Amino acid sequence: MMATSQLLEHIILLLLLLSFFLSVQTTAAAGFADKLERGQNLTDGETLVSAGGSYTLGFFSPGVSTKRYLGIWFSVSNNTVYWVANRDQPLGDRTGILIFDDVDRLVLLDGSRRRAWSSNFLAAPAAVVQLLESGNLVVRNGSSDTSLWQSFDHPSDTLLPGMKLGKNLWTGGDWQLTAWRSADDPSPGDYRRTLEMAGLPELVVWHRDVKKYSTGPWNGLNFNGVPERSWFADKYPLRVTTSPSEMTFGYTAAPDAFLTRVVVNHTGATERLVWDVGTGEWRSYCKGPRDTCDTYARCGPFGLCDAGAASSAFCGCVEGFSPVHATPSSQEVKDSAGGCRRDAPLDCAGGKTTDGFKVVPGVKLPDTQNASVDMEVELEECRDRCFADCSCLAYAAVDIRGGGHRTGCVIWKDDIFDLRFVDGGQNLYLRLSKSEFDNRKRFPTLLVATPVASVVVIVLVVFLIWWRSRRRIIGGIPHNPTMAVPSVGLDIIRDVTQNFSNGNIIGQGGFSVVYKGLLPEGRTVAVKRLKQSALTTKGNKDFAREVEVMAGLRHGSLVRLLAYCSESRERILVYEYMQNKSLNVYIFGATNLRASLNWARRLELLKGIAHGVAYLHGGSGESVIHRDLKPGNILVDDEWNPKIADFGTAKLFAVDHAGLDQTIVVSP
Repeated sequence: MMATSQLLEHIILLLLLLSFFLSVQTTAAAGFADKLERGQNLTDGETLVSAGGSYTLGFFSPGVSTKRYLGIWFSVSNNTVYWVANRDQPLGDRTGILIFDDVDRLVLLDGSRRRAWSSNFLAAPAAVVQLLESGNLVVRNGSSDTSLWQSFDHPSDTLLPGMKLGKNLWTGGDWQLTAWRSADDPSPGDYRRTLEMAGLPELVVWHRDVKKYSTGPWNGLNFNGVPERSWFADKYPLRVTTSPSEMTFGYTAAPDAFLTRVVVNHTGATERLVWDVGTGEWRSYCKGPRDTCDTYARCGPFGLCDAGAASSAFCGCVEGFSPVHATPSSQEVKDSAGGCRRDAPLDCAGGKTTDGFKVVPGVKLPDTQNASVDMEVELEECRDRCFADCSCLAYAAVDIRGGGHRTGCVIWKDDIFDLRFVDGGQNLYLRLSKSEFDNRKRFPTLLVATPVASVVVIVLVVFLIWWRSRRRIIGGIPHNPTMAVPSVGLDIIRDVTQNFSNGNIIGQGGFSVVYKGLLPEGRTVAVKRLKQSALTTKGNKDFAREVEVMAGLRHGSLVRLLAYCSESRERILVYEYMQNKSLNVYIFGATNLRASLNWARRLELLKGIAHGVAYLHGGSGESVIHRDLKPGNILVDDEWNPKIADFGTAKLFAVDHAGLDQTIVVSP
C-alpha cells in the first residue's frame, strides 16, 4: 500500500513537472509569436503575428506571380499586403530567411546567402525585431522603447493610422506612398502620393513628375476638395503637423474603430477602405479622383469644372472670364483645356483702383503652391491686402474651423488652376473689373427714351470705332484710352525720388538709371529713367515699345509696370519695387549670396520664370518675345518670386482683327 502511495505521489509530481515545462514552452512560443531576437531567424512558411492578431509578417507571392517577397498583411485578409521589404529584389524560390547579420542589421537573404534587403540602423548587440499591434515593424535594442528602425518610416503604397506623409525637416528625408507596378508586381510604379507644403498643405498624386490629382488645400478640418472625409472624422481623425522638426499629414484611429487603410493603387487612384466585419470585405469610404473634374487643372487657368455639366464638357469659366480656344476645332468639340481669359482689364495702378471682388461660392480652392499665406490675419484684412496689391488676383480664408478671429489669408497673384464645384466647398474672392459689377443696360434705355438719342448714340459709336482704328501716337507711345498703365507728370516723379537724388540710386546701366521711390501712401517703387544720351530715335522706340507691351501684361512672374512719364526730354518708367534685386547678384555675387540659392529655391525660381515665359508666348492672349532673357533681367521679390523685367527689346505679335485678311502686325 505504501509503495502504491509513493508511486502515485511520484506520478503526480511528474505530471506537475510536465505541466510546468509545457507552460514554460508555451509562454516562450507565445513570446516568439511577434518577436525575432538575435540568434533566431524567420524562414519561408513561418510568420510573426502582432500581439492582438491584427497583422502578420511573412513571405508571400502576389497574384499570379511566383516570386517571393517579405511583407506585412492584414490577418483578416491575407491578400491585402500593405508593406513589402524587398520590392525591387524578389526571391526566386522559398529559401528566403530573415535574420540579424554579423553587424546586427536585420537582413533578408536568399538561398545562396545573398542579401535581398536590409534595414539601416546603428549596431545594437541586443537587437530585437517586433511586429506591433499598430502594424509597425520595429527594431529595438533589448527592452528599450526607442526604435532603431521602423517600417512606418519606409511606407510602400499604404498609409495606416500612425503613419505620416510629408518631410522630416531635421534629416531632409520624406515620407510618401509609391504605388505597385501592377497588381502582381509590388516594385515601385509610376504613381506616388506626397504632401506638398508650399502654400497650404495639400495631398497630390503624381504620375512620374506630372501632377494628376490634388485633394485641395488643408482648411483646418480636412482637405477642402474631399468633403467626404467629414463622414469618418470621428473614427479616423486627420491631422496636419507643422513643427521645427517636421511638416506631415497623418491620421489616427479611435479605440473602437475598424481596421482601415489608405492606398494608392497601380492605376493612380487613392482610396480609403474600412474592414467590414459583417461581410468580411473592404468597404470604400472615399476615392480620388472621383470624377472628371478631379483631373488636375482639367479646365485650365481660371476655368471652373462642374461634374454635373456634361453638356458643356464639364468646363466653364469663373465670372468675368471667357473661354480661350486654341483652334476653331477645339471650340467645336468644346475643348476647354486652354482655360479662360479676362473679359475686361483690371484698373489698378499707383495705389488707386476701381476693381472689386466677387464671390465664387462652394468650390475646391485653387492650387496654392504659388500662393502666399499668412495665418495671423482675419479675412477682412486679407481683403484689404489684396485690394491694395494690384498683382493680387484672388483671396480666401485659410482656416474654416471658427471659434476664433484668425481665419488666415491665402492670396493668389498668378493664374489660378484646379478650381471646381464641390459639396461643402469654400468661398473664393475673385478680383474683377468695375464693369463686371455694372449690370445696367444704357443703350436700350436711351433707344427707348427718344429716337433722337438713338441717332446720337449710333453716330457716337461709329465715330468711336473710326477713332480707335487710327493708332495715334502721342510722345512716341500709342494712345489707348483703355490702357491700364497711367501717364504721370514729371513733378510727381521728382517728388517720389527726392528730385532724382543720388542717394536714391539703386542701379544703372548703359542707357538708364534706376531710382528707389516712395509714394505718398508708403509704397516703394522702382523708377527707371532713361539717360539723355539714350534719347535717340531708337531709344524712344524702345521706350514706347516697353510701355505698349507691358500695358497689356498681367502675370505674377512679370514685373508690373505701374506708370510712365513722357514729358519734355524725360522718358521714365515706374515699376513695382523688387527688394532682392536681380539674379545676377546671387549667381555672380559674393559667396554668401550664392549660398542663398539652394537647389530647392533654384527650382522654384526656374518654375516661376517658365510660367512667365509660357504666359508671354501665348498665355496673355497675345504673343510677346522678350529677346533679352538673362539673369540681369530676372528680378526677385521679398518672397523669392522671380519677375521677368526689361521689355525694351521685346516684340509684340498680335492679330489685327479689324483687317479682313487677319494680317499679323509686328510692333517696330
